[in-house]
Amino acid sequence: MIETETLREAAKDFRYLLDRRYPRKQALELVGNRYQLSADERHLLHRAVFSREEALLRRKKRVSLRKLRDRLLAIDGHNVIITIEAYLEGRPLILGDDGFIRDISGRSRNFRPSKRTTEALRLILDLLRRAKPSQILFLFDGPISRSGELAREARERMEKESLPGEALAVPVPERILLGFHGVVATSDTAIIDRCEEIFDLAGWIIRGERKRGGTAARSGLCPNTPKALTTPEG
Repeated sequence: MIETETLREAAKDFRYLLDRRYPRKQALELVGNRYQLSADERHLLHRAVFSREEALLRRKKRVSLRKLRDRLLAIDGHNVIITIEAYLEGRPLILGDDGFIRDISGRSRNFRPSKRTTEALRLILDLLRRAKPSQILFLFDGPISRSGELAREARERMEKESLPGEALAVPVPERILLGFHGVVATSDTAIIDRCEEIFDLAGWIIRGERKRGGTAARSGLCPNTPKALTTPEG
């Protein structure tokens, strides 16, 4: 059980050290030991808390839905779908200092497509039909089980919806995403930091579903620290 007050104080200290350019790994270990945090609590801080400079730079890269119109869009497939699935299943999510919503369950290695995957894909394509990008490129992580099947399902659904684009399972999606000349949809910090324009596709869908009281409106974000957010930002 995560104690919010303890995490708030730990997050303040962690952010303080990051703002003073302490190495991230050592700062997290120092704060984690100081507050006797569990592995899950340390993981939550790692996924959510960043230096103010880092968070601001990432926020400046975010684009809105209307900015996707007539643009090239590459989607970090597993990253986006797993985050939406976490929401649909009521699993914990975190709203980071940088404004991106992230899954904190660490299920990517054991991911298997399911009915929730189909629902997540439907929500993605519904949004993209409104956004009208000129081309859509789904990239799925080939080493993850059944990635080829997932790419095929995405491709077939795009064709059915008359959405222009392609879906591929590739060995290392990051190699393509990092050199992509367009908008990239992901919440992966390593990719965000090396791309120019980022769309928080999963976050946009989750915010919209919560506002509409959608399928999993009962699911909530973990309290962000130190602000203790209980709903996504607008």
